[in-house]
Amino acid sequence: MTNSEYKNFELKNTDPSGARRGVIHTAHGKVETPAFMPVGTKATVKAMTPEEISEMGFEMILSNTYHLFLRPGHELIGELGGLHKFMNWQGPILTDSGGFQVFSLAKLRKITEEGVEFRSHHDGAKCFLTPEKVVEIQTTLGSDIMMPLDECPPHPADFKYLKDSMEMTLRWARRSKEAKAVTEPTHAQLLFGIVQGGMEESLRKESAKRTVEIGFDGYAVGGLSVGEEKNLMYDVAALTAEVLPKNAPRYLMGVGTPEDLVFSVESGIDLFDCVLPTRMARNGSLFTSEGKLVIKNSCYSRDEAPVDARCGCYTCKNYSRAYLRHLYSAGEILASRLNTIHNLYYYSDLMRRMRIAIEEGKFEGFKKDFLKERGKA
Repeated sequence: MTNSEYKNFELKNTDPSGARRGVIHTAHGKVETPAFMPVGTKATVKAMTPEEISEMGFEMILSNTYHLFLRPGHELIGELGGLHKFMNWQGPILTDSGGFQVFSLAKLRKITEEGVEFRSHHDGAKCFLTPEKVVEIQTTLGSDIMMPLDECPPHPADFKYLKDSMEMTLRWARRSKEAKAVTEPTHAQLLFGIVQGGMEESLRKESAKRTVEIGFDGYAVGGLSVGEEKNLMYDVAALTAEVLPKNAPRYLMGVGTPEDLVFSVESGIDLFDCVLPTRMARNGSLFTSEGKLVIKNSCYSRDEAPVDARCGCYTCKNYSRAYLRHLYSAGEILASRLNTIHNLYYYSDLMRRMRIAIEEGKFEGFKKDFLKERGKA
């Protein structure tokens, strides 16, 4: 697949820093990039309604093939009209392959050439996923972007392991593409390839080159944020992005913090997902223009200020830090709701401001100001 054949991605402009502004076109609408996808692992973004997610400006969400395969089952979701109808989400959906979940189940799984055998974390039942089965599941779900089964190697790992793992992922990638070619999806689905290779520069470049040779609708950088140092993660993401086609969307899987997003956008990454904003919200950690705020701390017990005076979210417009601390300390469900609203709004607004900075050719200044506010300049 040549650069000119990436018909589902429109690269609008590139900032002098390398940050990119584009649009991904899918069967359920467009996605303005750079974009962040809230994670709806089990067909729900925790504590939020689909309407609230859309109103915040998010255009695409991520759901998880592994979890939906186990519960309630992809066949059931297909019978009920597909994932969009099932969860009442009108926009695009990306489903990941479950490769990372398999990676996290190291003690419960066995990897062979054919696929992955594992035990369900729900009831211990034996399950088996192949590249073909993963494509079948995602076809039945009806997601807009599907990901092939891959092996996410641990960090650290020796060169031979990383090389063998990369070769396996490439063979599975080819099988995934062949499987998609013979399916009859209910609507046009895109298939992204996944670049692996651990932290080895030579393997990353080789994996990227050979994945592009197979030919996909977009390319993901996998196997990062698995325990490596931040600077190493940024370097590997950047060198991988350099090898990928300019006119194809680039997706950094499972990343990350606000700082991660800013550094990675500068490296030319277009798409992100991470559980961080929703998970940290439920744990009482809130993102602000000046850094992280831990609402459970006693210093906020009488604080009448909003979480972030610069924030325009529903939570900051209506509730004080003192009230949010009370809700969290009391274990009230509303704490998760209001904290999640704030964190997701923060992420949506951060992506919006980055898109504007790229359009204006001012991303370097944006990044400098962003880091300065956090005392990291």
